[in-house]
Order: sequence, then C-alpha cells, then structure tokens
Amino acid sequence: MSNEKVPGPPTSGSPAPSQNGAEPEKKKREYKEFGHDNEGPTKALVDMDTIELKAEDLYDKEKVDLETIVIDDVFKLLQCDENGLTTDEAQRRLEIFGPNRLEDHEQNPLLQFLSFMWNPLSWVMEAASLVAIVLSNGQGKPPDWPDFVGIVFLLFVNSAIGFYEENNAGNAVKALMDSLAPKAKVKRGGSWSEIESAILVPGDLIAFKIGDIVPADCRLTEAINVSIDQAALTGESLPISKKPGDQCFSGSTCKQGEAEGVVISTGPNTFFGRAASLVGQDDDTTGHLQKILAQIGSFCLVTIGIFVLAEIFCLYAGFRYQYRRGLDNILVLLIGGIPIAMPTVLSVTLAVGAQQLAKYKAIVTRITAIEELAGVTILCSDKTGTLTTNKLTIDRNTIHTYGPFSADDVILLAAYASRTENQDAIDAAVVTAIGDASRARAGIKLLDFKPFNPVDKRTEITYLEEASGKLKRVTKGMTGIIIELCSRNKTEEIEARLERDVEEYAARGLRALAVAFEEVEGDDPEGEGNGFELIGLLSIYDPPRDDTKQTIDDAMALGVKVKMVTGDQLAIAKETGRRLGLGDHMYPAKVLKDGPPPGGIHTSLDHMIMDADGFAGVFPEHKYEIVKRLQGLGHLCAMTGDGANDAPALSRANVGIAVEGATDAARGAADIVLTEPGLSTIVHAIRQSRVIFQRMRNYSIYACSVTIRIVVCFAILSFAYKFDFPPFMILIIALLNDGTIMTLSVDRVLPSMTPDSWDLAEIFAYAVAYGLYLTASTIALVCTIKETNFFQNKFGVSLATPPPIASNDPQLHMVVYLQVAIISQALIFTTRAHGFFFMERPSTALFVAFCIAQLISSIIAAYGDWGFTKIQGISGGWIGIVWVWNIVWFIPLDWIKFAMKATIIKKLRARHEAQQHKDIAAGIPMTRTQSRAASIHESLYSNRVSFIKRAARKVGFGGKVSMKPEELQRFSSIQAQRAGATLARNPSRTA
Repeated sequence: MSNEKVPGPPTSGSPAPSQNGAEPEKKKREYKEFGHDNEGPTKALVDMDTIELKAEDLYDKEKVDLETIVIDDVFKLLQCDENGLTTDEAQRRLEIFGPNRLEDHEQNPLLQFLSFMWNPLSWVMEAASLVAIVLSNGQGKPPDWPDFVGIVFLLFVNSAIGFYEENNAGNAVKALMDSLAPKAKVKRGGSWSEIESAILVPGDLIAFKIGDIVPADCRLTEAINVSIDQAALTGESLPISKKPGDQCFSGSTCKQGEAEGVVISTGPNTFFGRAASLVGQDDDTTGHLQKILAQIGSFCLVTIGIFVLAEIFCLYAGFRYQYRRGLDNILVLLIGGIPIAMPTVLSVTLAVGAQQLAKYKAIVTRITAIEELAGVTILCSDKTGTLTTNKLTIDRNTIHTYGPFSADDVILLAAYASRTENQDAIDAAVVTAIGDASRARAGIKLLDFKPFNPVDKRTEITYLEEASGKLKRVTKGMTGIIIELCSRNKTEEIEARLERDVEEYAARGLRALAVAFEEVEGDDPEGEGNGFELIGLLSIYDPPRDDTKQTIDDAMALGVKVKMVTGDQLAIAKETGRRLGLGDHMYPAKVLKDGPPPGGIHTSLDHMIMDADGFAGVFPEHKYEIVKRLQGLGHLCAMTGDGANDAPALSRANVGIAVEGATDAARGAADIVLTEPGLSTIVHAIRQSRVIFQRMRNYSIYACSVTIRIVVCFAILSFAYKFDFPPFMILIIALLNDGTIMTLSVDRVLPSMTPDSWDLAEIFAYAVAYGLYLTASTIALVCTIKETNFFQNKFGVSLATPPPIASNDPQLHMVVYLQVAIISQALIFTTRAHGFFFMERPSTALFVAFCIAQLISSIIAAYGDWGFTKIQGISGGWIGIVWVWNIVWFIPLDWIKFAMKATIIKKLRARHEAQQHKDIAAGIPMTRTQSRAASIHESLYSNRVSFIKRAARKVGFGGKVSMKPEELQRFSSIQAQRAGATLARNPSRTA
C-alpha cells in the first residue's frame, strides 16, 4: 500500500480544466506523487547456468543488471532459494565479496611509526646522524657515537610520542565506530536470526520492518504496505512506496510496512559504497596543515642552510679548521636549528584534540581536519535530516479553520482519521500534534476505517461518539479531493479562500492537508452522512532540530557564515531559512548553470554564491560545485550532510561533517562524523579547533624562534671567538625542550572569535625578533665572562681556565648550555600569551614539565662532568648567576611582543588588508595562507596517511580487490540517468 501523501507547492504548467470542471489540471498536478517506473524487467545477457559467482561477474553490468532482471533470475544468478544460504556458503561468500561495510584503511603499526620520520625536518636530523657516524671518521678519531645515538634516540622518542597519541585517538574513534555497527535480520538454513549487517553477503534473505535501516542493496521478494525513506539519495522529505521486485538501497529507512528481500550487493559494491569510492578519486593528499608545515619547515631549513654555508666558508677557508673540528660546529647548527619535534608536537596536539572531540560524540576520521575547521569561514549545510529532523510535523501556528471548530478541534478530528499503529509519516505527524497519542481513540468507538490509498488519496474514519451516542465521520487528505466531497459548505467564497490558503502554504513551502467532517444518521456505519463540511486546513512541514537555530546563531557569532544547500523546493528552503534566522535570500539550482540574470545586482556567479543564504533543488554535482567555487574564492569551507547525495561535497569540502544517522557513504566521505542528534557538536568542534589552532600557532612561533636563536647565536660565537660548542649538549637541550613542549597539546588557551588563518609573515617576524633578542642574551653573557672579570669579582666565582677565559673552557660551555636551555624554554610563556605572560595561566602540565626540565638542566650543569662532551660541572654560584641573568633578560620579552604588534605586525596586516581589497576589486581570489611564496616542498609534507598507503603497497601489506574505474563510472552514470529521469518527471518534488 502506498504511503499517504501531502500536497506540495504548485508546479509550472498550463492549466487545463478537468473532466468534471471542478478544478484546473494545474491544481491536480500539484499533488501528483512519485509512481513506479514503467520499465519492464530485463533478462540477463549470459547463460544463468554457467555464470560463476564472482565479484567480477556479479557487478559487471554489461553481463547482468541485478537491479532490473526478473526476480527469478536474481535467485538463479545468486544461487540461493527461499530457505536462505547455509552457514558454510555464507562464510565462503564473505571471503569472496568481503564484509558489508565501507573499506577500513587499517594502518600497519610499523609503517605508522616510521611515518613520523618521513618529512624534510626529520631527513636533516637523519642526515646529521649519518654525518656523526660516517663523516666524523678521520684524523685518528673514532665515529661520533654519542651524537649518533643521541640523534637516533631523539628521533625515536618523537616518533614514539606521536605514535602513542595517534593510536589513542584512533582507538577512541574505533570505539565510537564500533558502537554504530548495525544489525540485520537474516534467514540462513531455513531459520531467521539477527546478525551484524557487516557479515551479510549477496544471496542472503533479509527482512526489515518500520523503523529499520535497510542493511544492504536488495531486491524485494515480499512487500506489505512498504514505504522507504530515500531522503539520503534524493534530498526530499517524503518516503517512496515499494512493491515486490523493487530495489531498496543500503542505508535507507523503512518508514512503513514490512518487507523481505534478497541481498544483491554489499559493502563497497552497494550504491552508497560505490558513491563513496567515487568520491575519493579526486582527493588532494596534501592537506592544508601539511602546506603550512612545509612553509615553516622551509623557513627553518633555509635559515640553517645560510649559516651552515657561512660556517663552511669562514671556519674552513678563513680559520683553517681541521676537518673534524668544523664538522662538530656544523652539527650544532643542524641538531639545534631543526625543530625536529614540530611534526610530532602538531600531531600530538591534533590527536589530543580528536580525543577531546570524541567526548562530544564526534569521530574525527581525518585528524588534520581539526586545524582546517579553525579557519572555516563558510559552513554549507544540507537541510533534510541535518538542519531539520526529517520528521513531518503539523505547524499549529498556521492552521486555517472554515467552520465552527477550533484549531485544536481540527487537529483532534484529523487524529481520529489517522492510524495509531503501523503509521505512515502523515498519520504520525497528526497524532503527535495532539500531544497525547491516546486521545486519538479516547471517547470514541472505532466502527470503520479506510486507510490511505493512491486512488482516493485520503483516509476516513466512522466512529461512535460515546458521550453523545452519535455516529460521525471524519476524512483527511488532498485538498482537491476533500473539497469535492464537501457538499455542505462548498461555496465560491470557501473555494476561493481555500485556494488562497493553499497558495499561501505553497509560497512558504508548507504542504496542505484538508480535514472534513459529517454526521451519520442512524446506526449503520456504512450509511450515508448528512454531507461533509470542510472544517480545517493543516500545514505540514519538516521542522528544524531543536538546537539548530542556536547552533547557527553560535556559528555566526564565531564569524562563520552558514548557507543552506538542499535538494528540496525553493519555497520550503526559504521557509526553513526564515525559521532558522538564516534569511530567505535563496536561489534555485539552475542559476549555477545559467548564471545571474542580466541587469541584476550580481556581477558574477561567484558574487551570487557569496551573497546567497542558500540554494534549493540542488543535485550532488551542484553541492560539489558550490563548495568548489567558495574554495576558489579563498574560503575554507565546511559541509554538513547525511546522505549519499552529500558525499561528493563532503569529500570536496575542507571539512566534511556527517551528522548523526548518516549513511555509510556520507560517513566514508566525511572528516568528522557526529554520533548524537543535533548540530551543537559542530560549534563545540569549531571552538575546540580554534583552541588547538592557537596551541599550534604558539608552538610554531616558538619553534622558529629557537631555530633563529640557536643557529645565529652559535654561528656568531664561532665566528667571533672560535667557540666550539659540543653537539651532544645541543641534543640534551633539544630532548628537554621536546619533553616540555609536548605538554602544549593540553595548554590552556582562549579560542578566537573569528576564523583563524596562518599568517606566516607574522609568525616569521615574531620568530626573528625573539630569536635575535635571545641570541643577544647569550652573546652578552659570553662577552661579559670573557671580556671582563665582573662575575668573578662580584660573586667570587671562577671557571676552569684563569682569566682571560679561553673560548673553549669546558665550564664556559656548561654556563652557555644552562643559559640557552633555561631561557629558550621560558620563551614559550611569552609566545602563548596575547598580553603579559602572567595574565594567562598556563596548564598545570606545561608548568610542571617546565619546572622538571629546568631542574634537570640545573642538575646536569652542576654534576655533568662528561669527558666526551668537553664540558665540566659548574658551581652553584654560576647556576644562580645564569638564573638571575635569564630572569632579567626574560622580562622585556613581553615588551618586544607589544612593540612588534604596534609596528611591524601592524604594517604587515595593513598591507595584507590593502592587497586583499585590491585583489577582490580585481576579481582575484584571496588566499587563506598569507605567505610570501608557496613552498616548493609541499609534496614532501603530504598527508602521512598517503605515505603509509604507498609504502604498504610496496611491501605487500593491506592488499585489496580493486574495481575498475570504468565500471564504477558506468554504475554511477546508470544511477544518475535513472534518478534524473524520475526527478524530471516529478519536478515539484525537488526543484
């Protein structure tokens, strides 16, 4: 039986009088519903007795089309019968076809661990380790084993920390994913049982009923009053009737009735699965964060390269250094200048962020999406099931009455004329509207009920009112049908008023449901009544989720513009936009092809897309195009959705967000998957992502500053004093720094109220200022010690060599080590704060880690007497001097920050804004990353997942059966043609 339908807004077309002259054809056509395609069943183009049951044959549409062949051939081809498969046969097919879920990209743990060493920064450290073990041979000295072991240890520590944190995040994601595992009722060996839908195979007999999710693509063998919600495919709100022989798609929802069917495709071979596979073909493996890492890394590498070349010329050509002595100086720059922990710190920060989002029931499937979410300026959202509940509701505020009955009376009488069990979407909406469902049968005795059918297009109840003892009858249904029955009050005035009300509903995207009432004389429920009287007109709509409006308001307050992109009608989209505060400045999808009308306010299609509050009547390719154009204008774009029709846009968007209840195809294409109803998690995610962004920005400034500070400082000392600092002590500094800086991933920071963006010019400017200042602090200390006797005379301290102090005094090395170690780490308190460092309290973890690192540094300074490092422990007096010296030099760091903001940073921002305005005026897209030049090393920092995949293929891990792209494209084309033909025949539903 078909589901009860509700009238929609009028469609275009020439009015034509009907045979009875009651209403023009146009009004009849506005209630026209989807019907079954008239295409007859086909036959397979192969010998059904000889075809082998293989994936290559089963899904080759040139041989057989499982979606259209007669149902008997389906059973024959799949070699199954009405008793279902045996357990052994099901297991065999599971090995042939694979599990009924989207492919899991399991990472090889070893390759995942090694991938943390796969970036140019790590390559330089790896090269430094080779220098220490290979090139350091010579002049009668052994290889530099301490530095080699230290470098390798540092690399492994960073990789281990990153691997551990990502694994923790991955486990949290897996736990949430496992909680989503659906069940299926299947017949095997002649008996029904419930199993995980993941182990369904082609040929299985399945059953589902109202409220169930269809677990796999199937052909129906039995269908009792079945209607299926395919909103995930078409984007429209009402379910579709199904009959035996029809196909049902995996992920669609049974809204009415019961059905049995035979599974024809599973997992990646279902319609949604193949859509998800197609989505990934145009993937850009170089993510936004990888590009930023490339440019920061390049800045550090170029800085190091310049000073390494300078040392080579100065030390070897100028000072005539021996081979080994100069090599140690170069190692100091390589080891100390490379921010080796940067990829790990950022990965850990993102992994911790993913775990924090998991607490809000949000699965992060692409970890770098968190960083991109912080910079999102536009959020495009699907309507049905995302902004709205995808559950029809009576709008009590717009009810029209035409008789002596009140609006509450009309709803109650309409509820009488509705089913209370095995309801369709309309009956459920009406009964829900009265509040207490028991009232739909309270005080009356049901005598006769006529359910909705496609011919009459209405329901009817005859009942005995227990209070009065009278027989009464109520009917509800299509406006055009109901008004024809209303002999008691069908006047020109009522008809004109009804027509105006229906048109008002249509203009607002509300569907109309008319209600009529009559009394029945006598005691015969089949008897004639005294004539129906039109008593009311109900409006039905898909209401917004409870938290949607607040979510949109919060997103706009955070500087994110929200646009609705829906497959539903324009009028419905505008009404939803008005209710949500989005605005109703929306356009039909055809403008994406035709462009803005001539003489309008929009000069280009891009201008129109930016100005619009949303678009209606869109197909998947339209959503994809909208996202692509917004990105072309320089915006980072997020997209929310729940269906296969959203999958391409979810994949294309910088951040794709699949809402709760989304199909496997949408979840597979999305970067973030919500597992609880509502969109409030998105605002939590935006805020959390901005917190994470601030942590990463703070660290980036710190890392670049330390590079400048180490490289420039020790290069100048070697040029000025022939200062040969031991490389091993630089390794100690780097190791202690890494241990402290890892705690930045949980640091307390304030999220910004506007979208974040990586302004690398600012980061590098701050880095140069801080780095040169800290360089000055070290050089001033060395100069004071070497050129004067101030400390010796004032505090009674001494070094290993008497004045004048030798440049390579082992205790002087230790003094420099302690000074560099302390103030370099203290810099993080300046970079993490927007104002004075003491105004923003750091996290307990960061503060404790800093204190432990400084305690270890001071202990090493006091007792570190290691011959191979050319250092000696220093007295407590020197340790105190260094601490006081650093405190004195640390205090002005905040003033340097303020001075930079007031001068150089202010000029950089003004210049950037002027250039941006100039580009916009010239029609040139703005860029989100304000750097002087794009890095030439972006591909080297491509998403580590892609490296893992390539490496896995090389060594034979993770093998899988691949499908030919041509076959996938052919499948997609066939589906698109059919969907397009159906939608073209019913334009009022989605256009």
